[in-house]
Amino acid sequence: MDTDVEKVYVAVGNDLQDGLKTLAWTLAKFESQPFSIVILYLTYDISRDLVYTPLGCKLPATSVSDEVLEDRRKHEEGKIEELLSKYKAFCAKVKAETLKIRKSDEPVHKLLLDLISELRITKLVMGIAFMKSPSGSGKSRSAISGSFFVHLHKPEYCELFIICGGKLVFLKGNNEEGVMEDDQGVRLARMRGNLRSRLTKIFTENYSMGRSSHLPNSPRNLDSPDSQNNWENHVQEIENYFYQLMSLNLDEANPEAEYEVLQTSPMEAILVELEDSNMSVAEKVESLKSKLKEAEEMIQLHRKEAKTNTERCKKAQWAICLCTTSAEKLESLRKEELASRLELQENLDDEKEQLYEITRDVEESKKRLSSVSELLSELSNKLQLSTIAKGHAEKQLEREVTARAEMVREIEELRRQRDVLHRRIEFCKEKDAIAMVTRSSDELISCGYKEYAAEEIRVATDDFSEHLRLKRGEDWTNVYRGRIHFSSVAIKMLSSGLSHDDFQATVKLLTNIRHPHLVAIMGFCSDLRCIVLEYMHNGNLRDILFTSKRNYSKHGRALWWADRIRIAQEVCSAVGFLHSAEPRPIVHGHLTPSNILLDRNLVAKISCAGLGRFSDQCDERLDVRAFGVVLLHLLAGRNWAALLEEATMLDQTALVQVLDEMAGRWPLDLAKDMARIAMKCLSVCQEAHKDLRITSVTKELHELRKKADGLAARGVSKEVTDTFANKEEDSTDIPRVFLCPIFQEVMKNPHVAADGFSYELEAMEEWLGTGHDTSPMTNLRLDHKFLTPNLTLRSLIQDWLNKDPTVSS
Repeated sequence: MDTDVEKVYVAVGNDLQDGLKTLAWTLAKFESQPFSIVILYLTYDISRDLVYTPLGCKLPATSVSDEVLEDRRKHEEGKIEELLSKYKAFCAKVKAETLKIRKSDEPVHKLLLDLISELRITKLVMGIAFMKSPSGSGKSRSAISGSFFVHLHKPEYCELFIICGGKLVFLKGNNEEGVMEDDQGVRLARMRGNLRSRLTKIFTENYSMGRSSHLPNSPRNLDSPDSQNNWENHVQEIENYFYQLMSLNLDEANPEAEYEVLQTSPMEAILVELEDSNMSVAEKVESLKSKLKEAEEMIQLHRKEAKTNTERCKKAQWAICLCTTSAEKLESLRKEELASRLELQENLDDEKEQLYEITRDVEESKKRLSSVSELLSELSNKLQLSTIAKGHAEKQLEREVTARAEMVREIEELRRQRDVLHRRIEFCKEKDAIAMVTRSSDELISCGYKEYAAEEIRVATDDFSEHLRLKRGEDWTNVYRGRIHFSSVAIKMLSSGLSHDDFQATVKLLTNIRHPHLVAIMGFCSDLRCIVLEYMHNGNLRDILFTSKRNYSKHGRALWWADRIRIAQEVCSAVGFLHSAEPRPIVHGHLTPSNILLDRNLVAKISCAGLGRFSDQCDERLDVRAFGVVLLHLLAGRNWAALLEEATMLDQTALVQVLDEMAGRWPLDLAKDMARIAMKCLSVCQEAHKDLRITSVTKELHELRKKADGLAARGVSKEVTDTFANKEEDSTDIPRVFLCPIFQEVMKNPHVAADGFSYELEAMEEWLGTGHDTSPMTNLRLDHKFLTPNLTLRSLIQDWLNKDPTVSS
């Protein structure tokens, strides 16, 4: 691409404004075609020329030192580089480069012609200022004549454009006489021939006019040898005078009138005046003689002045040399003094900084010393206090060691008692159901399903006292707590609108149903339409499951996860018993946590007071689905309104995440199995589980209970020591061993009976005072009726109450 771009060479000088105008003309001229610019600049060797001082004086380069000369050279080179960078920046988007031409002994116009031939320059734009010297002392005459010389002698293939003041000028004429005009034909300057030819022309033209004159120097005598020699002498003298004037005026050129110098030259004015005048030759000769005389006087005067100036210049150069030497010495001394001052200043600053650091270190040391003194005093006081505290601590440690040894002994005793209690509880759990059934059967046989009179019912319930009412039913049926033959019973009032035959049928049905996990009927009253049931000391399952932590701390009731699995299996066995009745299954129809009751040992029994109907298979599925809801309540431990809807959408893992924290840490596999059984029961009406029966559910729960009992036997069950260990984490968890089996309250004065269980003294005295000789827990006959205070359990209860005063309140 670069080979297709034409190079345009632009010659510029030191005049920045003229150079920018020349470049602007070039950019406008060639903007329609691709081109690049090569800026030509003429440089001078400063070591061979005059040196210009800052005051404007000129000194020979040999009169200054090499150091000063080098500084001036660098200064001039810097100015040149700055000037060229401005020229290149002005070219903007057009590619521009610079080419420096070093000035030699040859004239500038010859150097330029050689460069055109060497580089084969086809397009050259030259500013008129390029032909002038860098100092600006060159005459416009030399610039114009040099431009005419380049114009006349350039090769034909080179197209030359001469720019003056930002405008294109044209040169017309030859070596003898030429004219410089602008693009509108206005003459800007004129170059004439040499002085000899012009003088000869003046007098030759007037030769014929003055031939008849008889003046001594008339043209008629010009042909004589003497006249010819005389004329030659005059012409030579005039030429010498002219060139002397030119040399004297060399440094007085006016740059602002550089193109009018030809018209203002003294000799030119004389010649023009002679040419235009009508004087004869003799008169012109006389006029020239008078002018020549004046010129000689002026020359003498200028010579004297030049001699005086030369002497002054020599003296000035000598003085300048002395001054330069002195200035160099002073500059050297100044630099040394400056360096010394800087060194002293640096040393002074270092000393000040060191002094400041020392002062600061001293202040900090004082502060640290003061702090250390205060700390030493404080440590001394603390040491004394520590010594005293150490003595007290050693004594306290001795007491603690003694107390710990005593506590270890008590813990061992408690562990032994725990093992005994654990074995007894397991034995009682196995025998309790049979014992309670036997006891209920004995009581029923002794009562003979007695029909009680209305007065007996009123006496048992203290005339239906409000404080004995256990439940108000939605169908206006109420349940009261009563005592008949020193035994606690539950009296359920049926609807008053029930006919006598329907009431008798209900009683007959209930008396024929007998199962360890169904609430047994003990009697009835036809007048009051009520039935007498065995009393369940721990109330219904709903109240226990949905009890908040605050109410739990008040009542002291909670169901562990193993108890919940056991209760689920017991309820399922009771429902299975009802569904296996002959000739048709019995459907409970109201299987809810409110109808599942718990006795003093947390054995579950279903209330059958609402029974009285036989149903088909579809009704059996309703009981199965209701049992699935009960399982969900046992898992979640709350009355979750949206439990049924969300349970159908949750998977087993998601359901496990909502387990009741009051039940302790659920074994994850058992919780998942129980959740799976619950989901299966809830979907009994769907096609996938339409053949589900409660018997299959009973078998699965039986296996699940066996796993739970196995985990409890390996130590997962709650123990007395575990209860104490976890009591700090949950202060609302009341240990079961602290509860009286009869009152179900925290014991204040525990006593051990003959059966090995601890009871509240007041409760056990009342039990024995009513004629009982059997254990309230095992229903076995007591060996004796003596009660022994359980001081260890009493101490544990007291310590537990002191750590959790909210329970005692």
